[in-house]
Amino acid sequence: MFFHLSFWLKDLSDSFTFFNIFRYLSTRVVLSTLTALLISFLLSPWFIRRLQSQQLAQPIRSDGPETHFVKQGTPTMGGTLILFALVLPTILWADLSNVYVWMVLTITALYGVLGFLDDYLKVAKRNSKGLAGRYKLFFQFLVAGGMLWYVFGTEATGLSLEVRTKLALPFISVDAYPVLPLVLFILLSMVVIVGASNAVNLTDGLDGLAIGPVILNAFVFMILAYAHGAVFWGKPVAEYLKIIHLPGVEELIIYCGAMIGAGIGFLWYNTYPASVFMGDVGSLALGGGLGTLAVLTKNEVVLVIAGGIFVMEALSVMIQVAYFKISGGKRIFLMAPIHHHFEKKGWAEPKVIVRFWVISFILALFAVVTLKLH
Repeated sequence: MFFHLSFWLKDLSDSFTFFNIFRYLSTRVVLSTLTALLISFLLSPWFIRRLQSQQLAQPIRSDGPETHFVKQGTPTMGGTLILFALVLPTILWADLSNVYVWMVLTITALYGVLGFLDDYLKVAKRNSKGLAGRYKLFFQFLVAGGMLWYVFGTEATGLSLEVRTKLALPFISVDAYPVLPLVLFILLSMVVIVGASNAVNLTDGLDGLAIGPVILNAFVFMILAYAHGAVFWGKPVAEYLKIIHLPGVEELIIYCGAMIGAGIGFLWYNTYPASVFMGDVGSLALGGGLGTLAVLTKNEVVLVIAGGIFVMEALSVMIQVAYFKISGGKRIFLMAPIHHHFEKKGWAEPKVIVRFWVISFILALFAVVTLKLH
């Protein structure tokens, strides 16, 4: 909004030249991050009290680690405030004519609505199961598929079909990237977005465990989006790095900055021992947002590296379920997702959280380094 306001004021009078500062991407990403952080810090105490007054508490699994029973009564659905602190600054500081911005905002918001409904059924209606998994997956795939077809199946981005459907691979030059059929590319992208959404949801089982890697991944995609879209002295940065140049995708750093600010603000209250949980409204939306960033910046494979913690958590559940069915009731892990396995082995919750954060930080650094490993 302020980006467009700067042009309107310039046309109105030359005395408003100060507002030209809002045209600079570097200025707007800082302001987006700070706005999200400020919203989180100012509204969180009031919002947590509201959740407590409405008795919107997180259900605790009876078969989970015994140390979790003390969490009974902790308010959930804190992701609602994360979304507000993410979406509003993005709208305020991004170029609202940018199709990439609207795609990531739409998927984030709609996945947030899905998560809100799921949380509401669990805590307000005392329905411990919430929405059936098949309905959630159907909605997620429907939203992702619709947005992907609009952005990649049309001329919305201004890119050629060949560029739109290229599958970027780390460690090799852009000239060697395979070009996929449009339908196959969209199907693969749907899996990336929906998979990322549910992987973050599975990771959100300990205080601050999910939001830490989310912040780190948002920082990674801030760098990647800028690298793919930025132009210096008339030459795209992507040409130097031998990656795909995607004009306009650099505007996504405004969204990434807002995610970082909102995430840090939420972590202040979600760190051990948590005063609030994000719930599905936060985890599904943030995961969907990260998956969308990966698709839009052509870093679907890099997401597997940067989001390695999320991948590990999701795989642990898939392996546990598959082995349980194949073996007739046996288990590989003491409990899945895998963070509960380490708790069952006697690790203190903060120890699991911090070590997973450290692993996520290392993976984030490696993901950024892939920019130069061509």
